[in-house]
Parts: sequence; C-alpha cells; structure tokens
Amino acid sequence: MATTEEEESPTNQQRNNHIRSNLKILLVIVSTNLLTFYIFTSPSSSFFNLSQYTKHFSAVRSVDDANSLLLKDLNATQARLLITESKLATANSLLSALLSELNRFNDTTSTSSDWNADDHPTTELKLSLGPHKLPLGRNPNSGSDEIYSPVGAACRQFQDELNRYMTYDVGAECPSDDMLAQRLMLKGCEPLPRRRCHPKSPAGYIEPAPLPASLWLTPPDTSIVWDPYTCKSYKCLIDRKSRREFKDCKDCFDLEGREKQRWLATRGVDYGIDDVLATKPPGTVRIGLDIGGGTGTFAARMRERNVTVVTSTMNLDGPFNSFVAARGLVPVHVSVAQRLPFFEGTLDIVHSMHVLSNWIPDMVLEFALYDVYRVLRPGGIFWLDRFFCLGSQLNETYVPMIQRVGFRKVRWDVGRKLDRGIEMDEWYLSALLERPMTGPE
Repeated sequence: MATTEEEESPTNQQRNNHIRSNLKILLVIVSTNLLTFYIFTSPSSSFFNLSQYTKHFSAVRSVDDANSLLLKDLNATQARLLITESKLATANSLLSALLSELNRFNDTTSTSSDWNADDHPTTELKLSLGPHKLPLGRNPNSGSDEIYSPVGAACRQFQDELNRYMTYDVGAECPSDDMLAQRLMLKGCEPLPRRRCHPKSPAGYIEPAPLPASLWLTPPDTSIVWDPYTCKSYKCLIDRKSRREFKDCKDCFDLEGREKQRWLATRGVDYGIDDVLATKPPGTVRIGLDIGGGTGTFAARMRERNVTVVTSTMNLDGPFNSFVAARGLVPVHVSVAQRLPFFEGTLDIVHSMHVLSNWIPDMVLEFALYDVYRVLRPGGIFWLDRFFCLGSQLNETYVPMIQRVGFRKVRWDVGRKLDRGIEMDEWYLSALLERPMTGPE
C-alpha cells in the first residue's frame, strides 16, 4: 500500500497519546490547586471562629445583647457563603475552559475523535471517517460545521478486518475482497466506509440487453468479475440446483425453469401478483421493495405491470446483485438487519419471501417488521410470502408479534410443509398485511 505524509506510525500515535495523558494529569493538578486557592486562601473562608464567640459571650451581660451579636455574626456568615459560591462558580468556569482546550487539542492530534490511538486505524480509514470541516462554515440546517462519515458502530469491534478492507493503493484497482466486505456487513459493520479505489472491470464486457427482453435473458459471463465465487459462469449457477453444496436459492438463476412460473397464480399459500394488486385501486401500487429478492424475479414480474420494485439482496453463494442489475432492475446491497434505506411512508408495497422467517432472532425480526411498517405509506401492503416456522411458534410467538406491530389483516393463509408426501411440523404462512390509514389508538 502506498503511504502518505499524513500517515502516523505507531510511535507517533503513542507520543500523541502520551501528550494527551500528561495534559489530563496537568488539568487535574491545576484545577485542584485553583479550587483550593479560591476556597481556602481567602479570609472569608473561615466561617465560624469559636474563640471569637467565646470572647463575645463572656463580655455580654444580657440575653438580648447575646441574641443581637449572634444574629450579626450569622448575617456575616451568610455573606461569606455567597462570596464562596461566587468563587466556586468562577473556578468551575475556568475548569470548563481548560476542558474545552483539552478537547481542542484532541481534535488537532487525531483525524477522528471516535477512534483513539490504540485502535491504530489506517490512514485511509481515518481520512474516510473524518470529521471534515465545511468550507463555508456552519450549516444552519444541520447545526454543524463538520461532516461525519456514516459508519456502522460495530466496525470498531473488527479493527483488523476493517483495516484490511481499507488497505489499498489510492486511485488504483481495489483488492478482490468482496467476501471480506460482506462478512463485515453481516457482523453489523454496515455501512462500510467509502474507499478511493476502482472496482475491477470484467474482461470483454458486453452492453446489456435492452428492456423488456433483458428481464428474462441470462446475462453473458463477461458482464461480471467472478473472482470471489465458487461458480465461474452462469451455466454453473443454473446447473447448481442438482449439486449438494448449494442449499439456498438453488434454481433461482434458471430463468427458463421454475422462476418463470413464480407468482402467476394463487394456489394455497402461494399468491398470484395480479390477485394481490387487485386488492388495491388500479394504479395505486407504483413503487415497492422486495426484501431478500434473490435474482430479482419478483421485481421483474412487477416491472411487467409498471410497478418499480427495488430488490435487496446479499451476494451469498452467487453474484445476485449483478444478476438483478443485468436484468434491468434495481438491486440494493444491504443485510436483513439493516434499517431500510427509505424514508417513512413512501412505499406502496413491501414483499418478502422466506427471508423474514424463524431463522431470524425474535427481537431482530420484530424490529424488522416495525421498519417495514415505517416505510409503507398508510394503506400500503406488506406481502409476507411463505414465512416458515414450527407449529408451536406460530400462535405463541409470531401471531402476537404481528398484532403488536399493528398491521391490518387483508388475507391470511397457513399450510403445513410436505416432504415426500409426509406432513412436517414446519408451517408456511402467507399474508397480505396493510398499514392502517390512521395510527394505533
């Protein structure tokens, strides 16, 4: 990796850390001495003088004289307390000023206040994280004069992997580390920091087929770089349905097989797209999201009906995002645990098949369902497609969870899974759930 003048060696980082520690010690000593000076070196710090009272009381001859003298001294003591409070306030102001100066020193000795020297972030990581000063100063809308990079908080837990991800030659080709990036995302390091390198371009790249033909054409192998994947061709991906090492989405790359029959008709827990669209006024389902949409067939079906659907997918066991894009559809590379990248109340429909099911921890699933509710507009439809769980879980866990979120049931169908004609304890739930027109009462 190329180095820059801004890169700090571990020795320099340790030196800066040592300086900060010394400043903190100095701050404690100075502040302590100041407080001592203001409180205890003033004549007013002596509130009660016992010998003085003994002398006075021995001189007085009447109760009235004693009471008058005592009231006078109490008033004087109250005045001294007010003076001491004023001195404490002054000391506190000075202490705050010293703390502010220390923070300013920290800002100038580190490119990111969120990452200390012990973390040893690479130069590129520090530059990416910021903060970066706005050229025109404070923005009244944001209330800040700095820009911070949005990076997942969990990134700090995986410093070694993150530093490897941010190690590259600036302006050159990025390393072939898609799997490393995806592992970080799945660990919660999402979003990842931006990088200043170029992704590897495929050799012999061919322009994609035009719409609508591209919706059902297998892309050419030269449309992507195959470095991270077990399969090195789309033919391999299509044929993998007969191979044991692939378990999920075995046949979803075969656009001439079962993919071409999906969502065309309603049978049991399988709903047809036309029947779903018929539950809403014509033309009011316009934009949506397919969570974990595989190779984008649901979005392709919707595209044929003039509905724009974004497909969220991860590249697990295949180049899913590239395949979706080659079909002329919109992929978004996010994990199921990430907050949906849409503003609230904007989508007409959200669909999820298999992905939101009992393999997800209950609390993660409930947060996800609330997020689906958030991005749907009032009256929007959540199509929960083939949600799978055990029979004991359905009524005990998931029905109450869906009720808590607040969806209104439009349609609800449950069926047992069959394996070679034998009924299993695994159940499928398909449902059309609507975000109510008004909020919960």
